[in-house]
Amino acid sequence: MSENYKEKIERESIAAAKAKDKVRLSALRMLKTAVHNKEIDLRRNLTEAEFLQVVSSMVKQRRESIEQFESGGRMDLVEKEKAELSVIEEFLPPPLTEEELTALIEKAISETGAMGIKDVGRVMKVLMPLIGGKADGKVVNEKVRQRLADLG
Repeated sequence: MSENYKEKIERESIAAAKAKDKVRLSALRMLKTAVHNKEIDLRRNLTEAEFLQVVSSMVKQRRESIEQFESGGRMDLVEKEKAELSVIEEFLPPPLTEEELTALIEKAISETGAMGIKDVGRVMKVLMPLIGGKADGKVVNEKVRQRLADLG
């Protein structure tokens, strides 16, 4: 990351406050709080990978909330969550292309010597640090399972 993530969150928060963008400011404050809480837990500043893990976790929470609110017919809350999600996603690196993801999956499979579906856990353990917020873990898991099913 070219600039410190804390500086970017702070700068974006100031801009959102000046623009009176309440939703954006709220999302940025939640992100700042999540990062702060993780730093308290670890008793140190986060590494970039740890920061991306926090952001990915928040993205996952928002997506799950959107699903729940849609099934409950709460479109007002769906819109709020989607707005927050778009702000939080700005802090993720660009997503991997299909080809890049496939190449990483193949690399992890060859590194672990995986032979079938029973090796999903080993492959995911190697793969997820390489992906670092650049792909949805659920999608990655499905692709790994599919690939390992083809092998086994």
